[in-house]
Amino acid sequence: MNDGSQPGLFDPSSPAEDSLTLGLYAEQAYLDYAVSVVRGRALPDVGDGQKPVQRRILYAMQAMGLQSGAKPVKSARVVGDVLGKYHPHGDQAAYDALVRMAQRFSLRYPLIDGQGNFGSRDGDNAAAMRYTEARLTPFARLLLEELDEGTVDFIPNYDGSHQEPQMLPARLPVMLLNGASGIAVGMATEIPAHNLREIAQACVALLKQPNTSDEALFEMVPGPDFAGGGQIITPAAEIAQIYQSGRGSIKARARWQFEEMARGQWQLVVHELPPGASCQRVLEEIEDLTNPKVKAGKKSLTPEQQQTKSQMLALLDAVRDESGKDAAVRLVFEPKTSKIDRDEFVNILLAQTSMETSVPINLVCIGTDHRPRQKGLRQALLEWIGFRTDTVLRRTQYRYDKVSDRIHVLEGRMLVYLNVDEVIQTIRESDEPRAALMKRFKLTERQADDILDMRLRQLARLEGIKIEQELSEKRAEQEKLKELIDQPSALKRLIVKEIEADAKQYGDDRRTLIKVAERAVMEVRVLDEPVTVIVSQKGWLRARQGHGHDASQFNFKASDDCYGVFECRSTDTLIALGSNGRAYSVAVSGLPSARGDGAPVTSMIDLAPGSQIEHMLAASAESRFLFSTAQGFGFIAKIADMVSRQRAGKQFITLEDKDALIRPVPVFDGAINLALMSSRQRLLVIPLDEVKTLASGGRGTILMGIDSPDKLAQCVPLSKAGMRVVGLYRNKQVEDIVSGTQLGEYLSKRARKGKLLDIRSKNPVLSPVL
Repeated sequence: MNDGSQPGLFDPSSPAEDSLTLGLYAEQAYLDYAVSVVRGRALPDVGDGQKPVQRRILYAMQAMGLQSGAKPVKSARVVGDVLGKYHPHGDQAAYDALVRMAQRFSLRYPLIDGQGNFGSRDGDNAAAMRYTEARLTPFARLLLEELDEGTVDFIPNYDGSHQEPQMLPARLPVMLLNGASGIAVGMATEIPAHNLREIAQACVALLKQPNTSDEALFEMVPGPDFAGGGQIITPAAEIAQIYQSGRGSIKARARWQFEEMARGQWQLVVHELPPGASCQRVLEEIEDLTNPKVKAGKKSLTPEQQQTKSQMLALLDAVRDESGKDAAVRLVFEPKTSKIDRDEFVNILLAQTSMETSVPINLVCIGTDHRPRQKGLRQALLEWIGFRTDTVLRRTQYRYDKVSDRIHVLEGRMLVYLNVDEVIQTIRESDEPRAALMKRFKLTERQADDILDMRLRQLARLEGIKIEQELSEKRAEQEKLKELIDQPSALKRLIVKEIEADAKQYGDDRRTLIKVAERAVMEVRVLDEPVTVIVSQKGWLRARQGHGHDASQFNFKASDDCYGVFECRSTDTLIALGSNGRAYSVAVSGLPSARGDGAPVTSMIDLAPGSQIEHMLAASAESRFLFSTAQGFGFIAKIADMVSRQRAGKQFITLEDKDALIRPVPVFDGAINLALMSSRQRLLVIPLDEVKTLASGGRGTILMGIDSPDKLAQCVPLSKAGMRVVGLYRNKQVEDIVSGTQLGEYLSKRARKGKLLDIRSKNPVLSPVL
């Protein structure tokens, strides 16, 4: 509390250099928090592949003597030790980390051997920590074995009462073997698991030849190897691209088999699931498909829900979860009848459930420079190799120092053995025997202290022989260690040898099959027949079979009228264009019958908030349309370019502020020119080949120069036959044909302003002469 003798933090009279604005304080505080989350909680280290809480759990368990051969203890004891000594956070957070390290369906190579209920892949929680027991697995030795050999630095714990390792001396790149998942501040990581033998082979190849090509590297590591198996269907080229950039997504699916039964019946049995999927989740998805609920804001099931429900009930008779001790995953699907096509049956299940899913990959970790970055597979392996090389060098130096010290001691003992009587006499006659021994025999303090601590029985002849043998062995070992320190090639050979030995001891076969396949898509068989789509001005849709109907006979609701009639096929798609430039797709086959008023287009799509449907069109996938805006921009695209599987559609047309879409017009075969007319009846005719075709959409190019408040009003493709102009003349509708030389007066280049249309009628409407 400020007593008035000194200016406070927020005292206006305090010096400027002592003041701190709230913005700067908040910025620094949030930055400190972000760094703490990134480095101290969420991201693994490329060296040992562990997050701080995992590293502390493993170190605490080793300190407790919980090696793989030890008797397991209650998990609560482990958590208590971790919290009390190294990790001052919540007990549940530490226990959750311990549980995940013991789950064989989560980690490819578990680090903790758990006894009791440690949860299931169906989402069941583990039992409380007072019930479960834990100890380290043999695999954890690869992280902890060299901890006491000077391989890594130790730092004080949170209160300075204990020391903890800054890193674990991993003998293999555990980050890639077990993967990692975490969300930090401003970044996240999603690293999949890999096969030990494949990663070890890649490390050996890079050690022997650092310039190994990416192609050779990706042949050794063809893809992730998930703990639960499954199948990767992404092509090798896409996986290689993901490994190069360190970011992407691969497609994975379940693995299954058909079991033959009596009387020609069969059933589909799923025995492996992709990451993130579980039997319980698949059962819930099947239930939602066969017994769907009305969506929020809707009064009834959508046509898609009804269609999917009918299809699933027609194919699927029953589904059971028979997973247990004998089979970790056994999901049984019984078809309605044995006559159902098996491939179609599997394809629908894959398309509608999480048995086929996308697995994100984001190789973000803390590198050897202590900075969080996204890395490719090669960079991650090279950084770990650098870490391992440094670790082995430090271990070798540590052992060299120990051996040198032992040789030094043995040389002193050998001197005692050769002059035992004189040594005894010197000790007996001297008040300070250590100094006397050092002076008489030129010993060091280390040798003198060792001699004074010796027992008399070690002066026997047999002990002298042992000293000579040990001295010879230690000198030979010293030479080998010195060679490793002085020769990088020798050190590299040792690392390769150790990696190969560990791969032989702990490696296993690949669990995840890599086999390219097409992604499963929900296919609805539609009878290809002629259909007339009727669209009202308020956006109500319906369809009538056949072509050639009289549009004047169609009835609409009160205050509504006809927007357009499109003659197409039942296999075609209707495109609705929003005021925000998004294109929404509606299958013509799913439109209601023309016997009623139809259904609003908004019930078939997820319209973006604040936007509305401006225009609609229906035609075959290869039909070309001209899309233009009031400010004079435009381009050509096909219906197929706008189709999207998402109800939310896709962004297709870029609109500037205060710009608006003009009704799209079809570009027919034989069209060579494009007539553009503004609201002030300025006409410009340009060659059609000057208009760009944009498959991915966009803003397009300038078709006609427009000066505000004028705006582009009509766009009409023209053939050699010219242009028809229909308008009012003396209150009568008249029609004029503009072609040849008369049309040529308006012909010019794109982006020009055109000329006033010289015509007798008012409010002219343009159309092509076909």
